[in-house]
Amino acid sequence: MSTLYEQLAESLEQRIRDGHLRPGERLPSVRQACAQAQVSAATVFQAYYLLESRGLIEARPRSGYYVCRPVQGQARPALPEQVRTESTPVAISELVFEVLNSTRDREVVPLGSAFPAPELFPLDRLARAGARAMRHLAPQALTAELTAGNARLRDALRARYIRQGIVVNPDDPIITNGAMEALNLCLQAVTQPGDVVAVESPTFYAALQALERLHLRAIEIPTDPTSGIDPDGLAEVLSQHRVAACWLMPSFQNPLGALMPTSRRQAIVQTLAQAGVPVVEDDVYGELYHGATRPLPLKAFDREGLVLHCSSFSKCLAPGYRVGWAAAGRFAPAVQRLKMMSSLATSVPSQMALAEYLEEGGFDRHLRRLRLSLANNLAKVRLMVLKYFPPGTRVSQPQGGYFLWIQLPEHVDTLKLHRAALSQGISIAPGLLFSADMRFRNSLRLNGGHPNEPNMVDAIRTLGVLASQGPGRTA
Repeated sequence: MSTLYEQLAESLEQRIRDGHLRPGERLPSVRQACAQAQVSAATVFQAYYLLESRGLIEARPRSGYYVCRPVQGQARPALPEQVRTESTPVAISELVFEVLNSTRDREVVPLGSAFPAPELFPLDRLARAGARAMRHLAPQALTAELTAGNARLRDALRARYIRQGIVVNPDDPIITNGAMEALNLCLQAVTQPGDVVAVESPTFYAALQALERLHLRAIEIPTDPTSGIDPDGLAEVLSQHRVAACWLMPSFQNPLGALMPTSRRQAIVQTLAQAGVPVVEDDVYGELYHGATRPLPLKAFDREGLVLHCSSFSKCLAPGYRVGWAAAGRFAPAVQRLKMMSSLATSVPSQMALAEYLEEGGFDRHLRRLRLSLANNLAKVRLMVLKYFPPGTRVSQPQGGYFLWIQLPEHVDTLKLHRAALSQGISIAPGLLFSADMRFRNSLRLNGGHPNEPNMVDAIRTLGVLASQGPGRTA
């Protein structure tokens, strides 16, 4: 159910899209909008902030809000590449370690980080919930629910699935040590060493690391920066290769930020069901939508139990708690056995804290604040990139999450740019991290999830200068 400010924002956005509110036209004042929509001033301000975060309107001091004019020379998203005809062995980990190690220094501006700012999360309230839950925990409960996870937390997660209209089987969800364990266990449950796995291109480097660890081969499917993979492209790959499984991120894909339309999701689930191919769905960013409603995961359209849906609280509520889950469909018993044979269980105090927090309410209120903050900051970072980066730069325009995918002119080498930026106290994630055969050399991912970072403007300006003139140039 969307809030009043989201409903008002959607109504105004539709008027802008339809041309009823033209570029440069002034929006109603807050007082006028209150009278017209019969809402409070706070609701109007939140709606206007949301539209501003989407780059649709702009505030002018002492004048009001106006519909934005198109940015001159506005960058377009990078185009997907052609389908590669051969699967690829994966050896990406050394480069990933090099880049990730560079983001640990607190003095470095974390544009290359994979996490939003920790101050965006209710960590004090979670700590109090955890202390309260542990005081009332019966000693025998510490070992009674080891592998599958805490019953209260699993019930709370089932309730959230039900509210989305998704039915999960009695064995689901299985609580894991973050989404990465869920994704790795699910992938292991449906593959054998040497198998081919279809992934997006570009794709999240942790997916490539999982394939590398399990001795799997990757076949990369071109992925549109706006709408994700094309069902026809997937069908072509399935017809040409013996694919054992897919690993997909339909909602605010890392690194592109792509949001797969509902029609594509349905077509992809149907295509995979006809081929009998399971899909590991990475849905860690699903709650971070910037619009009015949460996009339905692939799991919502699964009738054969072939979608292994994985998510966690790390990106939306509790970074560092390392609590994720898998709703693995027909593969749930296999995933649970693998969990028992590997890590056995997930931290009980972390599970108890989250269960207590979810039961006392406030999660959805926190998510509304988080989404608004991320949307506002991502829009600001995008405008700064358009302002400071060299001509010919292409920039994605995500509808959720907190990542921007940037394609620089072809002569720029973003691995060199990464090293030059690091010497200036700035981290980025170069494009080579996101492909099994290390393509996307002139692309990079930026993190827009740090709204209170004091050096953000200077860092992006410096990146623009380095990309234009400095060591980022190829020979």
